[in-house]
Amino acid sequence: MPLIAFASPKGGVGKTTIAAHVAALLAGRGQKVVALDLDPQNALRLHLGVPLREEGRFMSSLAARAPWRDCLVDTESGVRLLPFGPVDPLRTLELAVALTQEPALLTEPVREILASPDILVVVDSPPGPNAALAALMPLLDLLVLVLLADAGSAAIIPQIASNRFLGRGTLAGRSADRAVVVLNQVDEQEPLSDAVVDMARNALGKRLIGAVCRDQGLAEALADKRMLTAGEPGAGEDLQILADTISRHLRLQSSEGYSALSEWRRP
Repeated sequence: MPLIAFASPKGGVGKTTIAAHVAALLAGRGQKVVALDLDPQNALRLHLGVPLREEGRFMSSLAARAPWRDCLVDTESGVRLLPFGPVDPLRTLELAVALTQEPALLTEPVREILASPDILVVVDSPPGPNAALAALMPLLDLLVLVLLADAGSAAIIPQIASNRFLGRGTLAGRSADRAVVVLNQVDEQEPLSDAVVDMARNALGKRLIGAVCRDQGLAEALADKRMLTAGEPGAGEDLQILADTISRHLRLQSSEGYSALSEWRRP
């Protein structure tokens, strides 16, 4: 089954919120979803309703090679979570070095998960370049880049459109070709936000797969430890549409086998 990663060039763009909602919405439609938290902030669990006192761990204990099934945490949304786990800054650095030297620490259990024909894996990646996402890049079917509708994103969009944002060379270009974009906190009343949406649409075409409006209701739901999974007007509806789009593309099949990107690659 497919592997989807949510990533962002920088923090604070709402990446984890969107990843959690998409995972929960897909699980609500009967998909067997495993959410993998690669971010040392260990925040995906909170978005999925796991209590703060829960100290399950997967990433932070990779070196121990614990079976991934033993690390799964059930959530109210139906998503089964592999949490990052508690970790201090020094251990985070050590883990990054270990993954750089031995990517198989992560790729081997993920390959085993993907070998299950009925499991869909949703990954929440740390912002910016990181060793964990680099290790999984060859396995990815879809890389969802979350950007804000702001000036900073306007500077990044041309690099995404040209497949140069992951670096130079054929390998980086092939990896970047798996990337699509979601714009978050879009405010149609702000000229800059509206202009960024138009720029993204013109530059990216079908690779712009969603836009989520700025919605105080989403912030309030997070504060109340709730999720907007009922298609509530505003951000809830936008997130549902995004999940619809991803679900539709992930079901595409080609004569050459599974491809999450078939439709984007059509002329």
